[in-house]
Amino acid sequence: MKTENNRRAIVLVSGGLDSATCLAIAKERGFDCYALSFDYGQRSTSELDAARRLAISCKVCEHKIIELNMGEIGGSALTDSKISVPQEETPGIPVTYVPARNTVFLSYALAWAEVLNAEAIFIGVNALDYSGYPDCRPEYIAAFQTLINLATKVGVEGAVISLETPLIDLSKAEIINTGAGLGVDYEATVSCYQADSQGKACGQCDSCRFRRKGFESAGVEDPTHYQ
Repeated sequence: MKTENNRRAIVLVSGGLDSATCLAIAKERGFDCYALSFDYGQRSTSELDAARRLAISCKVCEHKIIELNMGEIGGSALTDSKISVPQEETPGIPVTYVPARNTVFLSYALAWAEVLNAEAIFIGVNALDYSGYPDCRPEYIAAFQTLINLATKVGVEGAVISLETPLIDLSKAEIINTGAGLGVDYEATVSCYQADSQGKACGQCDSCRFRRKGFESAGVEDPTHYQ
């Protein structure tokens, strides 16, 4: 249901821990939230089931799931079954990086924001406890904000669509504590790169390791269901 102030925000919702927290923050800030998810050929489609649950429980105004076939391009362990998901930490940018993924996702979010006259886009990128993806860095977010200002009708006319990254400087433990304070049900989220069809996590990939360490550091019981 829309609020009286009618401040609209597009929130990218993957179904994971970070995006669930980001959605809760957007709602707490008083935005009418429009959730956007992507079926982009990822290994774990159970994260989309989690995204659907989050959208329903958070009572978003609308939830769109856009189908993209980024597997046609390949180049990532998340979209190419011939590339194995690393079970241990690896140096450099890992093979789970999906080329240009956030750029593609944010472009769709920006298009929907223009259609809805939304004033903000929320994305749960994080530059502390993460795998080193280049499109999660503050420099990237600043560059995309410049693109928003230059490449949109509202930007040319002097208005602003703000790219909001409330988690970017937080540790995973801080993210969890923030979400817990906002009532996020982390048991309903799926973060694992290769979760099974029931959403059970492998417990070994980068995402699982950061998630488990985050709950331990936060002093919060880990509700994750592992394989």
